[in-house]
Amino acid sequence: MSTHLYSTLTAGVVGTGFMGVTHTEALRRLGVNVKGIVGSTPERARQAAATTSLPDVYDSLDALLADPEIDVVHITTPNHLHHAQVCAVVGAGKHVVCEKPLAVSIDEGNDLVARAAAAGVIAAVCFNQRYYPLVHQAREMVASGQVGDVRLVTGGYLQDWLLFETDWNWRLESDKGGELRAVADIGSHWFDNVEFITGARINEVMADLHTFHRHRTRPMGEIGTFAGDAAADVELVNQDVASDDAAGMLLRFDNGARGTATVSQISPGRKNFLNWEIDCTQSALCWNTENPEDLWVGHRGQPNQLMKRDASLMHPPAAATVGYPAGHVEGYPDTFRALFNDVYADVLHGGPANGVALYPTFTDGLRSLVVCDAVAQSAHTQHWVAVGR
Repeated sequence: MSTHLYSTLTAGVVGTGFMGVTHTEALRRLGVNVKGIVGSTPERARQAAATTSLPDVYDSLDALLADPEIDVVHITTPNHLHHAQVCAVVGAGKHVVCEKPLAVSIDEGNDLVARAAAAGVIAAVCFNQRYYPLVHQAREMVASGQVGDVRLVTGGYLQDWLLFETDWNWRLESDKGGELRAVADIGSHWFDNVEFITGARINEVMADLHTFHRHRTRPMGEIGTFAGDAAADVELVNQDVASDDAAGMLLRFDNGARGTATVSQISPGRKNFLNWEIDCTQSALCWNTENPEDLWVGHRGQPNQLMKRDASLMHPPAAATVGYPAGHVEGYPDTFRALFNDVYADVLHGGPANGVALYPTFTDGLRSLVVCDAVAQSAHTQHWVAVGR
């Protein structure tokens, strides 16, 4: 991946937390000029910039958008702010990369898809987990017929950072994070992964959601994502919680395949464990984010295989996502670099080379909202629910 190509492009980042820093670092690795950031207040933004690698501070989103040098704006703020902020960015004619979820409702998502299309801007959603190279390799193995037809998809996404009732984050507040929490926050990545790999769409769901901690202790001050025990020295208050700590889901795909998925943010020892197994008519594929360099290929009549990330052995579209030689581990930060590489190539060239974006677009972001909405409906009704189109 060449970095000098993007030195003529300038970005701004909205949000100064974990994701704001992550986006900034990935952009700099690509050679993009990250000119400035916007925080919840100028003071908080300057505090964050003083203790991290973040760049200079704009006093407001309006100030950032008024800067003619800014080509692309990255939105890394809490979920409930996405719609209004993306509307402002698109209205200013800037290209945009929005953290998932794209919005907190299907209506908001539809609105943003329409606005981005009307403005003619590049509009991406940050489903970065699909940019592990072996995820792309699995997709190519399925698409080429190498492993046969998809029959069964199993797995899920497990974390432990909200295990205790004393753990807190803004995502626990439904007015900021949305109705769903674990499913929307991390389950959405799993849905995107398996639909991306299989080429099949989830068309029906049966979901069981559960809130194990219906009451938590909330710090009076702000606590960053994955801050752990940082709340220990802050005054605490009791807070009711309604969003899902965990979920189990049965899935039906439009190609006849079936699936099961488990999502949890209360699984001890699991830090960031997205995992899937895709059982096909000839072979099976299995992979997870905690061992991202290994793709397990299962067989019936011959020894199983363990494929390492090695561009020289991968399908060309998958090899194109590789940034380092085999044996030089690529992980979570590299997925952002690979995703942004595709986005900024289209920004540089004025659109997708063949008319089809390689990265997840606002349409993919809307798709995630539609799947999650069906999950929520199923949990409420305790029935199978069709996924909208």
